[in-house]
Amino acid sequence: MTRDIALERVIRRRHLGPMMPASDALRTTNRSQAIAMLVLATAFWGLSFPLIKTLMLIHTRVDSTASSWFVTTYVLVPRFALGAFLLAVWQWRALLAGDIRSGEWIQGGVIGLFSTAGMLFQCDGMQYTAASTSAFLTQFYAILIPIYVAWRARRGPEYLVWISCALVLAGVAVLGRFSWSDFHMGRGEIETLIASTFFMGQILWLERPEFAGNRPARLSLAMFTTQTGIYTSLLLGLAPATGMSAALAAPWSSGPWIALTLLLTLVCTVGAYGLMNAWQPKISATEAGLVYCAEPIFGSLLALFLPALFSVWAAVEYPNETATWTLLVGGGLITTANVLIQLKPPARTANTEPHSTLN
Repeated sequence: MTRDIALERVIRRRHLGPMMPASDALRTTNRSQAIAMLVLATAFWGLSFPLIKTLMLIHTRVDSTASSWFVTTYVLVPRFALGAFLLAVWQWRALLAGDIRSGEWIQGGVIGLFSTAGMLFQCDGMQYTAASTSAFLTQFYAILIPIYVAWRARRGPEYLVWISCALVLAGVAVLGRFSWSDFHMGRGEIETLIASTFFMGQILWLERPEFAGNRPARLSLAMFTTQTGIYTSLLLGLAPATGMSAALAAPWSSGPWIALTLLLTLVCTVGAYGLMNAWQPKISATEAGLVYCAEPIFGSLLALFLPALFSVWAAVEYPNETATWTLLVGGGLITTANVLIQLKPPARTANTEPHSTLN
């Protein structure tokens, strides 16, 4: 019997090659699933661009006196407040039992702070620089993360990492039609680089091994609660001193604004960040930073047809964008970068055991 088993193994090895250990096979499967789920998250975030643009246009239509910062903040408050509410309702039994760990509050709170600061610097920076420049500089964390990881590990990144980073930055530059001749380091550019640094912190904090046992749904709740508190304080501070109640109630008079806000909350907030918090810890921060750079591709694709649909329904003027060579070339460069990085994934130190996506 033993000789038969040994002979069968030899035959299988000759025809099928060496067998992969079960633990390596599981790790490879988890990593592939994680990358697929994070790509889906970037698609959800790509949807947020035409949604947010439409919401802002509706708000300015129903309240033409609202300041740009008030309108911007008003998009963020219900997005994260409703997201926190939905997660709290979903987990109400566990919350009543006090089943949320201090580590989940700490990690979720810090990630919420990084995300909030990044969004605020990014939004303010966009008022002082071109949108293409903002898109290009925001993705700079794709370079910052491997540099930080190399400094922390006291060794340089693999050559494929640098090639992938260069391809990603080139792809984003082409996609956003970035022009060096129009580039200068002003307030907008500096603030966008600061925002990219905060987004890097958000990605890195999800990789910290001491939080490997945190549950994604509890983590997302802590994150959304932190952001809701900050954005609500800002909204009240930006609201006009006279007629505050009318200014706060104005957007809720629009049915399309309410419907699109719910879509933004369910898909682009609860869905996207839920996927990020559940699946990003299964790959390295360097890989995650490169995968997230696919977001502009989905945003550009959806902007080809969604604006006109939203315009008719919401009674705003928001024309479709047109397909150009920049979408194909830029998207191709970013996709190539993500394919290359999968050939030899960066080493990671965080726990790679599967997390439950339901708790």
